Amino acid sequence: MKVVVDIDIPFVEGVFEPYATVVYKKGDQISREDVIDADVLIVRTRTRCDENLLGGTSVKMVATATIGMDHIDLEYCASHDIYVENAAGCNAGGVMQYVFSAVYGIAARKGIKIEECTFGIIGVGHVGSKIEAMARYLGLNVLLCDPPRAIAEGPEKFCSLEYLLEHSNVVTMHVPLDETTRGMADETFFALMRPGAIFINAARGEVIDEQALVAAEPKLGAVVIDTWCHEPHINLDLLEVADIATPHIAGYSLQGKQNATTMAVQAVAKFFDIDALKDFQPHDDDPTHTPVLLDLKGKNHGEIAAVFQYNYPIFTDDFRLRMEPEKFEKLRGSYQYRRDIYYIE
Repeated sequence: MKVVVDIDIPFVEGVFEPYATVVYKKGDQISREDVIDADVLIVRTRTRCDENLLGGTSVKMVATATIGMDHIDLEYCASHDIYVENAAGCNAGGVMQYVFSAVYGIAARKGIKIEECTFGIIGVGHVGSKIEAMARYLGLNVLLCDPPRAIAEGPEKFCSLEYLLEHSNVVTMHVPLDETTRGMADETFFALMRPGAIFINAARGEVIDEQALVAAEPKLGAVVIDTWCHEPHINLDLLEVADIATPHIAGYSLQGKQNATTMAVQAVAKFFDIDALKDFQPHDDDPTHTPVLLDLKGKNHGEIAAVFQYNYPIFTDDFRLRMEPEKFEKLRGSYQYRRDIYYIE
């Protein structure tokens, strides 16, 4: 058995060695020659898994340690009996923490009263649901837009995109990237948003028209961008107008990375019937790595903002990217994972 692994996936080194030949490479450097005789690929978003990579190889499975799968040609894999597994929901807690650290940090700097804001969440899957739960815990008004869920569950809980944009003070995007979402945040989208509203994209860069966002920035209260078109090359015009800009690390919590690796390893173990790894968990007995339990009930806006910034000083990540935007990929690869947060009901 041969396994090819993105070297930047944490907690996986040494795991498969007792059962397979293992090759580690940077995700964007994995080539067809590397996988020609491989049985499984374990990747992140930097490896494009399509016919160019997989054609004529012995690959039977692709496991991605990410929520998103837009880097994988699912149609090609299905038609060639290549099983694909993602790590659905692995980093939802980290993205939730990112969003609230950003919103409360911006509000503190600009004197925005968060308690009077309506949170508009576009895409209410694993990540969007986590954000919804925190917003409701904090007593905020919430609007939800998720057409697939509205069809499956009924429209009572959800609203149209137009209504959400017109009535939200914070608009945060958590949709997958597909043909229905590519470029959805365009000129018309931003024209519908309320003047002074905060816009956040921690989904995929390609769900927004970056130039339309740059043009709309003067009417917005703040812009927060974690994901970019054409990564690792980023739009410097957008970087200049963004209030917070980070190098695609919203989900980079310690628990999120542990979850992603756990899910990828267990999926491979199940597919190839490796009994010893079916219950795999990364070993980490460092007490400083445990999630942080927060009690935010009864705290005022300033106190909540301070708690979020203490646990994740998001402006530090913003500063680092602004100083060296050309080192986008290095900033991701060397990122010091933060701890997830939980809260007392």
